[in-house]
Amino acid sequence: MKLKATSFLLLLAALALSFAQLDAPLPNSALASETLPGNSLQGATSLAERIQRVENGLLGSVVIKGQTNGMNIAERMKYYSAPGVSVAVINNGRIEWARGYGVVEAGGTQPITTDTLFQAGSISKPVAAMAALRLVEQGKLDLDEDVNGKLKSWKVPENDFTKEKKVTLRGLLSHSAGLTVHGFPGYKADVEVPTLVQVLNGEKPANTPAIRVDLVPGTKWRYSGGGYTIMQQLLIDVAGKPFPQLTHELVLNPAGMKHSTYEQPLPKAVAASAATAHRNGAPVKGRYHTYPEMAAAGLWTTPSDLALLAIEIQQELAGRSSKVLSTKMANQMVTGQIQDYGLGPSVQGQGQSLRFSHGGVDEGFEAFWIAFAHTGQGAVVMVNANRGSGLAQEIVRSIAQEYGWSDRPPTKERTLAKVDPKIYEAYVGEYHVSGANVKISSEAGRLFIVAPPLGPNRVELHPESETRFFILEQDVTVTFAKDEQGLFKEIVIQPGNQTLKGTKIK
Repeated sequence: MKLKATSFLLLLAALALSFAQLDAPLPNSALASETLPGNSLQGATSLAERIQRVENGLLGSVVIKGQTNGMNIAERMKYYSAPGVSVAVINNGRIEWARGYGVVEAGGTQPITTDTLFQAGSISKPVAAMAALRLVEQGKLDLDEDVNGKLKSWKVPENDFTKEKKVTLRGLLSHSAGLTVHGFPGYKADVEVPTLVQVLNGEKPANTPAIRVDLVPGTKWRYSGGGYTIMQQLLIDVAGKPFPQLTHELVLNPAGMKHSTYEQPLPKAVAASAATAHRNGAPVKGRYHTYPEMAAAGLWTTPSDLALLAIEIQQELAGRSSKVLSTKMANQMVTGQIQDYGLGPSVQGQGQSLRFSHGGVDEGFEAFWIAFAHTGQGAVVMVNANRGSGLAQEIVRSIAQEYGWSDRPPTKERTLAKVDPKIYEAYVGEYHVSGANVKISSEAGRLFIVAPPLGPNRVELHPESETRFFILEQDVTVTFAKDEQGLFKEIVIQPGNQTLKGTKIK
């Protein structure tokens, strides 16, 4: 299956010693006792030792055979141009520790703490979904009714795709309602922000197209931030309250998420506690973007707050709490509906390996949230950098290794070959790959891949042979091939199990 250009670019967007030895930020805070019963492969251990192993054991999705593969968090922050990182670790059904690393803004001195707010990006979706599911339990919504029956301020436009099957809340929550608009770029600090109805209709000053049905609802999974924006309007119309207020009452407050809010823009009184967004190491103008698409991308929160929500879900699944959802509804939420998606989160695994998760990307912020349904384990990582997802995944892999998760993020071992760098010149140039222009460059005996629409970020290609290369941060292989004239004019890029072919255009 060929990836669309946007999917390919999003893939590339995700790519891209000790603290005493490096000019790098030290950890700023920790929330936990100093000792705990051993639960790792090392047996009984102090919490400080366990944290230190996590901080020095970061793992990419690819490891090089014969090399010491554990990486230091400060070192990797520098690599990813990430000024700040915040981490929370769930173990035995509680937050075992949480720490902030680095600074709120590059060049500044204000440290990241466990209370520093980050934009959660699409992790906003499963949190908002819980508000919708709570209204279902209250009898105010139905998962399988036509949402137009409850929408008042705006209606889903009917067309040929909706003649027999209608848009339902179940479809909105599981990305199977046939709706357009994948995601939202947000609005810079100095531009006009549209109303929610203007976003739904794609009317100025909205910067995204109208949200419309262009697939028969329920027939196919397709990620749609547009669907969650419709859900936002649905909840407002049904509850008769602003979205930040209703989500606070239905989810955030019951779950104990005291530092979280869907307010957009962020109130000035709270802004001092927020991290600044960064692109390529530089602060975003105005510090961060505003997202009127609150359900899809507008949550401000902390890893500790998201960890508290994950623990609440774990407790609900075990029948030990019902602060937000009943056990029955929580089970529905983490049951796959279509394409490994539940009613809000992504879900994978079975039994003790069953886990729910979601990633998040806003302008200059990236994050990852994961928890196991039945083992009381999980982690949340939030980064104020546009390349933060790679760093977040490396931290989560280290946590998974230290805590012996039953199902860990996969890694592949690659063998690094000795190659004469002179051959790299034959590969240098621009290639057209699945609708995107990809540039290959060489510098100081090293080969790099870059996608111009993503800015100046470069990712190094490491040789497995003279023609086959791999990317250390992600499971991606790049192979160069000769054309009929014997010139290196063709490129094959394999992200995971996908195969994308391209031709040199200059």
